[in-house]
Amino acid sequence: MRLDYTKAAPGGVKAFGGVYGYIMQSGLEDVLVEMVYLRVSQINGCAYCLDMHTRDLVRKGVSPQKLALVQVWHEAGSLFSAREQAALRWAESVTRVAETHVPQADFDAAAAVFAEKELADLTMAIGLMNAFNRLAISFRRGPEPAEG
Repeated sequence: MRLDYTKAAPGGVKAFGGVYGYIMQSGLEDVLVEMVYLRVSQINGCAYCLDMHTRDLVRKGVSPQKLALVQVWHEAGSLFSAREQAALRWAESVTRVAETHVPQADFDAAAAVFAEKELADLTMAIGLMNAFNRLAISFRRGPEPAEG
């Protein structure tokens, strides 16, 4: 690891933790949020976060098939609910903001499935995971050792 940002800036990490806590109590389904975290981390190529969110989703009972297909959710048919598909589509558009500029069609699709507060909270979750990915990638935080 280049730098242990959790020790160098514990107040900043604690602030991010506050946002994480808010999102987890926001009313969004925890598996949906974790799936979005996984997809954002796939896009950004963050090994630390991919490992963590995959493990979390396994603990929450998500099937190996569904986990394997998160990155190609749009080809997986009904394996993903309409709500999951909308969240993953929104996560991709927002994460790739420099390329997409988050077009109106993407907003309209997300707004058709999520209430205003849910969409705001989901977007905060996406932003938070992008920030965590950038910390882990920039400072080369690798995956935790495998259990057992």
